[in-house]
Amino acid sequence: MRLPLPPPPLLLLLAALAAAVTTFRPDWNRLHGLARARVEVKAFVTQDIPLYHNLVMKHLPGADPELVLLGHHYEELERIPLSEMTREEINELVQELGFYRKAAPDESVPPEYLRAPARPAEGAPDRADL
Repeated sequence: MRLPLPPPPLLLLLAALAAAVTTFRPDWNRLHGLARARVEVKAFVTQDIPLYHNLVMKHLPGADPELVLLGHHYEELERIPLSEMTREEINELVQELGFYRKAAPDESVPPEYLRAPARPAEGAPDRADL
């Protein structure tokens, strides 16, 4: 009596791939939203950041985009995730935080905005006389 031959390895591989393809169903709406968000953040980074005074982009490969607010001594004050925001929402946020937006990247910044968006610490004495 002869035993049946095992199926060739390629046939097993094709059967496994066919099973995997039929069981995995991506959420296309979620993927579309992620792609749109990445495009929005990238447009902000490449086109809008050069217009803001004291706003610097630091690229960290693999990290989700976020706005990190630093104090006078470079201490971290707050992290704001940007992944789910549109370009318009990011621009509104940055302006609400007090960053000065120039009309052109090489435009000079008015003296009253040179330290913007820095604000004196709460309870600090007014130093307008200096």
